[in-house]
Amino acid sequence: MNDDRTGAAMDFPDLRAFFAPQSFALVGATGDATKFGGRAIKLTQEFGYRGRLYPVNPRGGTIRGLTAYPSVRDLPEAPDHVGIVVAADRVMAVLEDCAQRGAKFATVLTSGFAETGTEQGRRLQAALTEFARRSGVRIMGPNCNGFINFVERVVFASTATVSAAPRPTGYIGIASQSGGLGMVNAMWRAQEAGLGVNHVVTCGNDADLDILDFAHFMVEDAATRVIMLIIERVPNGPKLFALARKAARAAKPLFVVKLGRTEEGRRAAASHTGAMSGSDAVHDAAFRQAGIIRCVDCNEMYEAGMLLGSGRLPGGRGASSLSISGGNVVMLTDLGAVHGIAWPRYGDKTQEDLARLMPSYGSVSNPTDLTTAAMASPDMFQRVLDTIAADASVDVMIPIVTFGTKADIDYTIAAAERSSKPYALLWSGACIDVPELRPRDIVRRGVPVYRDVLECVRAVGRAMDYGDFLRRARATPRPRRPHGIDPDGARSLLARAGEGLTEQQSKAVLAAYGIRVTQERLATGAEEAGAIAAAFGSPVALKISSADIAHKTEAGGVRLNVTAQAAQSVFADIVRSAKDYRAGARIEGVLVQEMARPGLELMLGVSRDAVFGPVVAVALGGIQVEALADVVYRVAPVTRDEAARMLQELRGRRLLESVRGAPPRDVDALCDAIERLSWLAIDLVDRVLEVDINPLLVYERGAGVLAVDGLVVPADGGGGA
Repeated sequence: MNDDRTGAAMDFPDLRAFFAPQSFALVGATGDATKFGGRAIKLTQEFGYRGRLYPVNPRGGTIRGLTAYPSVRDLPEAPDHVGIVVAADRVMAVLEDCAQRGAKFATVLTSGFAETGTEQGRRLQAALTEFARRSGVRIMGPNCNGFINFVERVVFASTATVSAAPRPTGYIGIASQSGGLGMVNAMWRAQEAGLGVNHVVTCGNDADLDILDFAHFMVEDAATRVIMLIIERVPNGPKLFALARKAARAAKPLFVVKLGRTEEGRRAAASHTGAMSGSDAVHDAAFRQAGIIRCVDCNEMYEAGMLLGSGRLPGGRGASSLSISGGNVVMLTDLGAVHGIAWPRYGDKTQEDLARLMPSYGSVSNPTDLTTAAMASPDMFQRVLDTIAADASVDVMIPIVTFGTKADIDYTIAAAERSSKPYALLWSGACIDVPELRPRDIVRRGVPVYRDVLECVRAVGRAMDYGDFLRRARATPRPRRPHGIDPDGARSLLARAGEGLTEQQSKAVLAAYGIRVTQERLATGAEEAGAIAAAFGSPVALKISSADIAHKTEAGGVRLNVTAQAAQSVFADIVRSAKDYRAGARIEGVLVQEMARPGLELMLGVSRDAVFGPVVAVALGGIQVEALADVVYRVAPVTRDEAARMLQELRGRRLLESVRGAPPRDVDALCDAIERLSWLAIDLVDRVLEVDINPLLVYERGAGVLAVDGLVVPADGGGGA
């Protein structure tokens, strides 16, 4: 499978026959509705499946009025899809029958595979994966809870969340590695809120087909506009980026709840699914980079999906609201600001119109407090709503209803339906004159309704974030290698260096990618060190040069501001300290380096993430990296624009601006260095494991950046401390 990070294509399987099989066989079917195989076939029939259904049971006979077949091999036709509910040690035999009969897909609900954490479980799952590759039968599971296609009325699950009378379809697709979270917390709760769901997949261990394959089907499905993912582990980082790129082109938001944020959560996820997840900070950065909306829980997914499912994207970050409750207005303003919502000043015409409509003690500011005077004027709410919705600075409307009339609510619904701007109705109370009217009745008409301020502003903020991302994505070209890089030269340097690189060798690799490094020469003896220092004509830095000593300061291997006269004795001191620090270390000599003038210290780094591959890190440099943990990540490659956004995420970003008389820093040069380092990570992915530039000095605007120290750790080892 190709790596889509650099623009190459990535293939996804055609899953139409998986979701809408013309023929479906259930191995483990039984007439006993207390057993899983019995509940599953009963639900499949009652759900309205219109294809050909084949129960498979070694005893044969009939099951719920259908002829039962002893095995898949005995079926009258090759089934599109086979559901398997048998013991783990029998699954492979059933799959071999599927291959022999020509089945296209199989779903293995059975547990007892890699999620057990046992050698036997891992062996059984490895055999299942190998079978899929060998036979061409594509498999969902094992250890899953099946799937539901509400559109074609296909269900293979025994969940209590599905009744014989399917709920209305809509625009939501759900793919989850967890059965309970997918079918209860996401699907059932969304339906209870009034949303329509088209497809639900709970794919378990992802031994063959994975959650991204199912999400891709939903991205391609014309009726599905919002895709919700519940992930315990990302199966393939580049594949996730390829999926996100397709979703962005279709303007279909991807929401994700990623489990395992903490070490404890990661351990629980590993025991649940049989695979370890990578760094949560990297996952968080990757989702943001790809435009995937990360949510805290399933509620947040369908609450935000409710707003984006309308197909109306916010044109910016400006919102407006109106209410008879001043307290609601203040709370909305406070919490909205936390989620990046702006409350722009109304235009002059809007303010003039509002002044004529409202009492003198009302507010024509944004948000707009109508006061209780609106209760005495039946059409005030409606007229003010139309007035502020027409204001050009308003991108999202958030009308607030506490206890309102059906007339006001109906008017708001109609306004939302005819508007090109998204509406989020914040309805905290009830309908005065029609008490049986419920929020979900309005949601079913396509208008998002929120009961609390926090969930409302959170959803609006997410929608604004997604609108911002799509506009950037459409305006930003694909990542391209910067000019002036020499990948072949860098590879040659790595090959000559062998297993470990010294600082000088590491910086030569950086220089091959156009990253400016200090001037320096290697001295192999004390006299030579003095001569080199004299040639520089100013105080210099002396550093031990050894591929076996990465942390030179800890080894006493660094001296700063050394004069030419003192260089010889300092040379001897440094070598002695290094040998005391690490006996047997290979010592090349001492690096005599220009003393760089002071600048803002940053750290740039590259590491190899288990899921996403090469990852670039930016942080405040020196000892502040560990002390402050102010680190931002992105998956390589990184564009200049993305590098600039990385810098904006640093808590210490103001240091790059003009602070207390210090000049603003050369952010353009810094972004260029980040971009170049990211391409080094991509081009040399097979040769480089880690890169650490610390410090990278960032000078005043126009003066560039300078790598003072650098370490490149080759993928085949070496370079350790």
